[in-house]
Amino acid sequence: MGKKKTDTELVADGLRKLAFGDVNDAVRLAFCDEMPSAETLAGMNLFNVSEIKRDKGGGVEVRFFDRLKALEKLYEYAHAGQNGAAAASLLEALTGAENHAV
Repeated sequence: MGKKKTDTELVADGLRKLAFGDVNDAVRLAFCDEMPSAETLAGMNLFNVSEIKRDKGGGVEVRFFDRLKALEKLYEYAHAGQNGAAAASLLEALTGAENHAV
């Protein structure tokens, strides 16, 4: 049985997908002449796509989530964990919690 991921791990995984994930399926979809079947669409990796629009003339506009923002958030998450551990250590030292442990 696999270990269930915490909310923080799930968010970090999602941010990694946004920052580093491929967009091949979205580009393939944009250049399709006809709309793919529901089964084909279900199998496509469109995680990085924020919006798809088809205009009346047949043109397609595909918008992606901002990779730079995802990287910035990943950086913040990585350092928040370090700062949280440092803060916990500081609180333990200030309260003497480790000295009173049984």
